[in-house]
Amino acid sequence: MHIHVLGICGTFMGSLAVLAKELGHRVTGSDANVYPPMSTQLQAQGIELMQGYDPSHLDPAPDLVVVGNALSRGNPAVEYVLNKGLPYVSGPQWLADHVLQGRWVLAVAGTHGKTTTSSMLAWVLEHAGMSPGFLIGGVPQNFAVSARLGGTPFFVVEADEYDSAFFDKRSKFVHYRPRTAILNNLEFDHADIFPDLAAIERQFHHLVRTIPSEGLVIYPAAETALKRVIDMGCWTPVQTTGEGAQWQAKLLSADGSRFEVSFEGVPQGVVEWPLTGQHNVANALVCLAAARHVGVVPAQGVEALSAFKNVKRRMEKVAEVKGVTIYDDFAHHPTAIATTLDGLRKRVGDAKVIAIIEPRSNSMKLGAHRDGLPDSVTQADQVYWFAPPNLGWDLAATTAGCTVPSQVCDSLEAIIAAVKAQATPGTQVVVMSNGGFGGLHGKLAAALEA
Repeated sequence: MHIHVLGICGTFMGSLAVLAKELGHRVTGSDANVYPPMSTQLQAQGIELMQGYDPSHLDPAPDLVVVGNALSRGNPAVEYVLNKGLPYVSGPQWLADHVLQGRWVLAVAGTHGKTTTSSMLAWVLEHAGMSPGFLIGGVPQNFAVSARLGGTPFFVVEADEYDSAFFDKRSKFVHYRPRTAILNNLEFDHADIFPDLAAIERQFHHLVRTIPSEGLVIYPAAETALKRVIDMGCWTPVQTTGEGAQWQAKLLSADGSRFEVSFEGVPQGVVEWPLTGQHNVANALVCLAAARHVGVVPAQGVEALSAFKNVKRRMEKVAEVKGVTIYDDFAHHPTAIATTLDGLRKRVGDAKVIAIIEPRSNSMKLGAHRDGLPDSVTQADQVYWFAPPNLGWDLAATTAGCTVPSQVCDSLEAIIAAVKAQATPGTQVVVMSNGGFGGLHGKLAAALEA
């Protein structure tokens, strides 16, 4: 079968394309923005990519068009599909119908940490010899790909609350029917499709309604929004993580790189890994709980996590030039920015930390999180903000409230010049964006080298 994927370079759609190829289909795809790491992964898989949404990409007609949720009415390829009556489906529906049927699905949902936690869980199962299938919205470094079918019934999926397609406004995750569900955390996000937090809570409850009574729901006890979701009605056993819960972690180093795990008061082992931050300790606990549900004893899970390598673009060290370290991070929400910088600060102590932030997500462009930005960067010594041209609010006025030195720049060149003037050996530079950021990491490294 010839499947054409519209919006193929999105992390979810790209992973879906990899699975379709592994099932033996001929897969092609098009996207407005073809950029790494997804574009390079797809090309390595032998998947043909086309730039833009020209209807000619769909001639001769494929057997099926899988439509990404970034596409809307008015898009030339979408209009062509509808006018020609070509068969089409949403990505989550295709995944449910062709990959997840009959599998033991372990779904990882939440505002933050889905990609990292999914990668952890897939790795823990792999380490235990369970050869899971997985679909992850990023490239996990313990595996060479972001998705695979796997050799057993177990399938780990990153379960996003974003909508499924222009014709299906349900959250993606309601399609997945998990048996084991991690609800990582819940905050207001996706202001382009949700009016308020209560609307997202309702979608999470739709997910809870699909989990069988022989399944398991796992969530951090301190997450009040998730507690409200469970209180709407839950027909499944629940395990909680965090302080006072069934699963707990005792920090053995302030930065979260060493901690002891206990389950129901009994120590299960010590995780020692290259990750930092309380958020990753929390991710580890829900992961261990989910792995135990499918038969991985916690001590084995702890051993696996000690060999875990984080996902690309999650505090990924991309360069070290003349003593200056540059990290690439996906953080694009004030909570994620704050926890990431806090983890780094605890690791590097008094070293100079420079944060470079692009408020690029749809929610950011709508101004949904702008009030949280000034307080999110208190652990940095210097912050450079990049104002994208289509930002609908005054970034300079918002960031004027920062308690650390802060500057808004309108070009990458201005950022590079400023960082170059400031950086000395030992400086830690974190570049934060949920997009390609114009290749800033490489340009900055080259400028420091020069």
